[in-house]
Amino acid sequence: MEGVIALAFLFVIAVVVVMVFLHFVPIGLWISAIAANVPVNIITLIGMRMRRVPPGKIVMPLIKANKAGLNVQVNQLEAHYLAGGNVDKVVDALIAAHRAQIPLPFERSAAIDLAGRDVLDAVQMSVNPKVIETPIVSAVAMNGIELKIKARVTVRANIDRLVGGAGEPTIIARVGEGIVTTVGSSASHGEVLANPDVISKTVLGKGLDAGTAFEILSIDIADVDVGRNIGAELQTDQAEADKRIAQAKAEERRAMAVAKEQEMKAYTQEMEAKVVEAQAEVPHAMAEALKSGNLGVMDYYNLRNVQADTDMRTAISEAGATPSHPAK
Repeated sequence: MEGVIALAFLFVIAVVVVMVFLHFVPIGLWISAIAANVPVNIITLIGMRMRRVPPGKIVMPLIKANKAGLNVQVNQLEAHYLAGGNVDKVVDALIAAHRAQIPLPFERSAAIDLAGRDVLDAVQMSVNPKVIETPIVSAVAMNGIELKIKARVTVRANIDRLVGGAGEPTIIARVGEGIVTTVGSSASHGEVLANPDVISKTVLGKGLDAGTAFEILSIDIADVDVGRNIGAELQTDQAEADKRIAQAKAEERRAMAVAKEQEMKAYTQEMEAKVVEAQAEVPHAMAEALKSGNLGVMDYYNLRNVQADTDMRTAISEAGATPSHPAK
């Protein structure tokens, strides 16, 4: 019984040892590499395991690259993987560039991949140009008519400028700017509608692909629609604004006139009050004159008669009658 247990224990230990050995020594990959005539040292595969690099992610792309006739080393692929790159996509891009006879060294391909760009897509775009459709661009001609234009930009990836070059948003923005400038410099919208290719030629002549990761092959105007009469709307808005300003100034003058009128009324009432005040002093002055002897009694009665006669004449004139003269 003890012998059976010992044999079982030894069997388990042997299985564990074999599993550990196969884990650190990928025999299958090593055999596949030898069968593909790709020299890979078994020590190198064990070192990948120790460095936590999956050997399959290195060996299989290496076999693929060598079968395609590329001179790629294990250390290059492993270093790129440790740097966070996509080894398989880099190798596919190298193979595609090699087939299309596009010069693309491994270092540049790895740099493009590490920069966050899709290097395989870039190579494919170099072979098969891509069409970028711009959003609708609103531009106004010199006669004030708005045009809504949509363009299609055919671009090809520039491998040499993929690292550090601007992307598609920059191309779209520059094309939109060129459209606005071209339409804005046109005397009328009719000229643009009659010759839309003028936009393409003008925009292409500006060298919009400078500093970008693309090479512009053509710019085609896909659609041109006539929009609003911006000039007329601006003139209408300006006229409305001028009218409101004139109304505000007129209201200001009216308010000043009303204020002046009220001021004059107040001044008139003030003067009338002063007259009433002066008239109230007359009886006191006459009494003082009688008392001091400067005014006689007869003079006082004559003054009263003159006042009475004046009041009578005033009443008759206000009634619209003519005073009758007594016969002599």
